[in-house]
Parts: sequence; structure tokens; C-alpha cells
Amino acid sequence: MTRHHRNRLWRSALAASAAFTVIAGVAGAAPVEGKAESSPKLRLIAASNTVTLDRWEGEGESGVYLDLGTYVTAEGGPLEFNVTRKSFKDPVVAKQIIREGKKTRTRALPAGLVKDFSGLSGFIQITLTDASGKRVVNRTETFCPNNASGRVRPDAPAKSKYPESCPTNPFTLGSVWGVENGWASNTYAGYYSNPVDVPAGEYTAKVSVTKRYRDLFNLPNEPKTLKVSVREREPEGEGAPASAHGSHGSMASGHSGHGAGAPGQATGHAYHEGRGADAPAPPALPYALKAGRMAHLGDGPGHTDGSRIAPALKPNAKRPVGRASVPNVPKPDLRSLPAWDIGISDGEDGDVPGKDYMVFSANVWNAGPAPLVVDGFRSPGKDLMDAYQYFYDAKGKQVGYSPTGTMEWDPRVGHEHWHFTDFASYRLLRANQKEIVRSGKEAFCLANTDAIDYTVKNANWHPNNTDLSTACGQQSSLSVREVLDVGSGDTYTQYRPGQSFDVTDLPNGTYYIQVIANPEKRLHETNLNNNVALRKVVLSGTKGARKVTVPAHDLINTP
Repeated sequence: MTRHHRNRLWRSALAASAAFTVIAGVAGAAPVEGKAESSPKLRLIAASNTVTLDRWEGEGESGVYLDLGTYVTAEGGPLEFNVTRKSFKDPVVAKQIIREGKKTRTRALPAGLVKDFSGLSGFIQITLTDASGKRVVNRTETFCPNNASGRVRPDAPAKSKYPESCPTNPFTLGSVWGVENGWASNTYAGYYSNPVDVPAGEYTAKVSVTKRYRDLFNLPNEPKTLKVSVREREPEGEGAPASAHGSHGSMASGHSGHGAGAPGQATGHAYHEGRGADAPAPPALPYALKAGRMAHLGDGPGHTDGSRIAPALKPNAKRPVGRASVPNVPKPDLRSLPAWDIGISDGEDGDVPGKDYMVFSANVWNAGPAPLVVDGFRSPGKDLMDAYQYFYDAKGKQVGYSPTGTMEWDPRVGHEHWHFTDFASYRLLRANQKEIVRSGKEAFCLANTDAIDYTVKNANWHPNNTDLSTACGQQSSLSVREVLDVGSGDTYTQYRPGQSFDVTDLPNGTYYIQVIANPEKRLHETNLNNNVALRKVVLSGTKGARKVTVPAHDLINTP
């Protein structure tokens, strides 16, 4: 696969919109006191009757993104859904959670209506007509209830209890969607949809909720008509344009330096150029930020499923003292997901003439019921930190600790942060599942990049440490706290030589990518028997032109 082809397939999926009044919060909130909740009354509203949109030019990104400022409001109770699948062999099932006073009931959505975790498919109908009356756009879009949102009345809860995004990792197992009572959620699908290729000019947009959802949720038929002005804009430097709506395509990064990068520098986790402190929390980024114009440098800042840069948690002021112990309290349960985003590369920034590398993305997540909390403490002048895993009782009080290896400073460009050693291991196995190639990547900075299953017990819908640029410390750091919260996972893209698998001289045939969590069993878990995942691949082609075919993994047909 050429870089151009791979970049076209691995396009970023940022969706960012202006909030209606206030920004979605980062902690749970109870309903307004004294007001009983009932089945929510939903409406489609428009923030304004006129909208100005920008048309940008760029490879694979030309066109106009239809952020029309329409919202779905919920009154009388929240609009809430639990979306799950039992396993990768089972379809996605969605049920609505209906709160009526102190009572809660559920109803299953019709089978096939929700096919993945990105939202309610075919929810919004958009038409766009030009000045002559010709219809130039007619399409439906998915609605993620967790989209950028805000209050529509001052007595609504100050913060939304729902997550800030709908996950798009192909191996997501469970999600929670919701529009808080008295809030509005943007219907804009952002980079989950494609831009429309229309020239600068004047248009009329009509936005409505499709009939099947109006009937399902008893929504009034109130389409919104807006005047739309499209203006031509020039890209601001190399890469994507920066805009007040989260800089469409402006992330010059991939999962590369789980470290800090300068604005516009290709480092990995996204740098959201043009986003101020008061910018709304945007909808989800996909499982791994794959902007078409960025370099895949390995494990850097910018990859976060919620596309927010949540701050890291501070480590304890001092390294633990007293006797180490592993008490009988809840512990994390680390699990691996099968690899995805699998392809053949020439090594990208580490090109070696004539070499073929099998590249992939991998994720280790925490099924709980307790977070994984690891502190590193450095003795002055030392190149390593001593790492400790902490244990907590049901009230959140620290009740024990255990030494668990080390953290090391990685000075390479695109990294430049502290890695916890032996967190995961990647291996390529023969058809008989015997090891043949091992990735050199076994040290990691932990970050909650992806929401894998927010329906598990104690899942944290608003985790900290969501981005490596906030979670992994600086070269001068004396201590670092790295956390993998319950329900979240950490995605690493393996694109660099030494991390990806060198398959130049391997014979054609069937292989397996093996992802192992906690390979040396240094971390204490509730279960050590679910740490390994396999993904079947078939290698073909000739040296310098190798190809890889990735069969479906049960119902997951993402390569």
C-alpha cells in the first residue's frame, strides 16, 4: 500500500462544533433537584437562521463541512442509551434508558437500527439547494448524542454526566450515549461524514430528523431552514486548515510522541490548532488519529478518543514507604484487543531501502473494576524511575502498593517522555502460532486514548490522562503518574521500524499478530488469563511489493 493510498484510507475523524451555551463538563451531575424526570421530550432546534461555512482545498479533504448549528434538545429527562455487544461474534444491541422520577425502565431499539458505536445512523436528513433552486446535496448523517453540547436553560445541570464522544474503535465493546436533561447536542457529524464538494456561493439548507426516529422518539416534525454562505479559504500552512470549529484536518500528528510537540509539528497525538480554552468539547476522534497529512511516528501526543486533552493526575508527593503489600481489594483487569489498521509500509520516517514492514495498531484496555495507577519516582541524576502500582479500597483510599519495574526516559524525536516498561508486547506468529518476529516496542506511556467499554462496573466516563502530551512527564520530571482507567484503553500505532514487523524475507502465508498485556506479569490484576489477543493475517506479494490480507475477526471486518 502506498503512502498516498494509506493516507487516504487513514483520514482523521475529528468532529468539533460550537457549544450551544456552555461547555460539556468533565464530571457526573445529578438531575435538577425537585424536578422529576420522565420520558424525554426531544426537539430539533437551530442556533441561527444563517450560517457561514468555509470551503478548504487540500489532498483528500477538499470541500465544505456541513456544521449547520442544529441541535437535539432533551427536556423532562435525559436521552440515554446503553450500547453493547456480548462479544465480537455478536451484533451491537442498543437500549434506551428511560428515567421517570426514581424509577428506571428500558426499551430495546429496533434490531439493525444501531450497527456500531458511532451513533444513531441515518438520524439527520440534510438537503442543500443553490441559488437557482437546484438540489446539490441530499444525504443522511449519523447523530452521536455525546456530541459537543451545552445547556439550553440556566437551571439545567451544570455538567453533563455523559461521555464526550461516541467511540469508533472497531473493537469497542460497550458505550453510553446521552443528552443531559435541559441540554442540547449538536447534530453535526463532522469528519464522520465527508465534506460536500460545492463552490463558494449562497445556498439554502434544510435539516430534519428522519421519519423513523421521529416516530421512535415522538419528535415533532419541525425541519429547520437556514441560509448558508460558502466562502473560499486558503489552507494555513502545510497540513489542514485551522478553524474555530476545531481546525478541520489541522492535526499535524498521529500516535507519535506520547510527548509534546510544537504547534504544526508532526508528533502524533493531535495538536488542536485554533482551539481556545473556551472551545467546546468536540465529538469523538476515532480509535487512532489518522490525519491524511501527518506522519505516523509511533506513540505521540494527539490520540484521544474524546479528542480532549484532559490533564494528567499528579503522583504522590513522595515514593511509598513502609512494607509493600498487595491487599485483597479490587484490581484492574488488563485485556488486549486484536490488532487493526494493518498494512504494509516501507518504514515511513525510518525508510530502509528494500525493506517491507507490517504496520498495525494495538490496544490494551482495563475492564476494571479498579483503575491501574502507576507512579514513577526518580533519584536525582538517574536515567530510570522506580515504578510502583497502588491499590485502593472501595472508598478510594490507598491501602497498599507494590514495586512494579521501572520507567525509562525515551529521548527519540516523537517520544521524549517517560515509558513504563513491560506494559505490553507485540509478536508475529507463524500459522502454528509459534513466535517468529517480536516488536522492539515494550515500553509505553499510559493514556486513556479510547473508550472501549463504558458499561463495565466502575467505568469512568470522564477519565484524566487522555493524551500522552499531558500524561507522560518531561525530561526534568522527578515523578510521573500514569493511569489506565476503568473502561478505557490505550492505542499505540506501530509504524516505525523496530516497532512494526520486518517481513521482508518472510515467506508468503498465514501469520498471526499477537498482542499481550502485562507480558511479564509484573502488574497485579484480577485475571491474568485474558491478556492475549490474536489477529490473523495473510502475507503475499514479492520483496519490495509485499501485500497483506486481513480476514474478518468474527463480525469485525476492519483490516
